[in-house]
Amino acid sequence: MEAAFFDLDKTVIAKSSVLAFGRPFYREGLLSRRAIVKSAYAQVIFMLVGADEAKMEQVRVAMLAMIRGWNQRHVAEIVRETLNEVVIPIIFKEALDLIAEHHAAGREVVLISSAPEEVVWPLGEHLGVDDVIATRPEVDAAGNYTGELAFYGYGPYKAEALRAMAAVKGIDLDASFAYSDSITDEPMLRAVGHPVAVNPDRDLARLARTEGWEVRHFAKPIRLRDRMSGRDSAWAASGAIVAAGAGAAVWWWIRHREHVAA
Repeated sequence: MEAAFFDLDKTVIAKSSVLAFGRPFYREGLLSRRAIVKSAYAQVIFMLVGADEAKMEQVRVAMLAMIRGWNQRHVAEIVRETLNEVVIPIIFKEALDLIAEHHAAGREVVLISSAPEEVVWPLGEHLGVDDVIATRPEVDAAGNYTGELAFYGYGPYKAEALRAMAAVKGIDLDASFAYSDSITDEPMLRAVGHPVAVNPDRDLARLARTEGWEVRHFAKPIRLRDRMSGRDSAWAASGAIVAAGAGAAVWWWIRHREHVAA
C-alpha cells in the first residue's frame, strides 16, 4: 500500500486552523476579547513570517495555558458547528485536486498536523481523507483539558507517528508522498520517498533546492460547495487576509491605548 501524507496549515488550508477558530470560541465564551485580538495578530505573523521551532514552542505553551479547563466535548461541538464558516472557505483547490489524484491512484490519504484532533478529524471527514494524525491534548475525568499533551503532532513526532502508522497498515513509505510548507516538517518529508514542499518557508525552500525535492505553490482557496459547482472562490483568500489584518490593527490600537493610559 502507498500513502500521501498532507500537513494541514498553509498546505491544505491557507492559514492556521487553530487560530481560525478564535472568533467562534469567543462567541461561546471560551476566549476574552483581548485573547481573540491576540489570536488575529498571531495569525498575521504566522502568514507573513512562518513558524520555526521557537515560534511553534511559544504557540504550544500559550495554547495549552489558554485551553486549560475547557471541555473537550464543547470544543468539538463548536468546531463541527462552525467548520463551514471558518475553515471550509480557505481550503486550497490545488490540495483538493491532489487528494483526488492520490485516491484515484489507490493511495491512502492522511492529514498529519500539530493542530488538535478536535479540529483535524472534522476537517478530514469533510475532505474525505482516510486517516488523521493530530495532537491529542490530555483530559481529566470530567473531560476538561489539563493543559498537558498526550501526543504532540509536531516535527520529529510527526515522523515517528507516520512510521508507526505505516508499520501497522503495511504502507510502503519509499513509494509514498508527503506535503508540507514548513522546515519543521523536515523529518516527515525525509521519511517518504516523494517529499514535496508546498508554499515553502525560506528554510524549506532552500532545503528543497539542495535535495532536489519537488516544490509546488498553492494559491486558490475554494469552498467545497463551489468546487462541486465549478466556481472558484478567490475572494476567500483576500477575506482571510483582510480579517487578520484588521485584527492586528485592533491589537495595536489596544496596546496604544494601554501605553497612553500608563
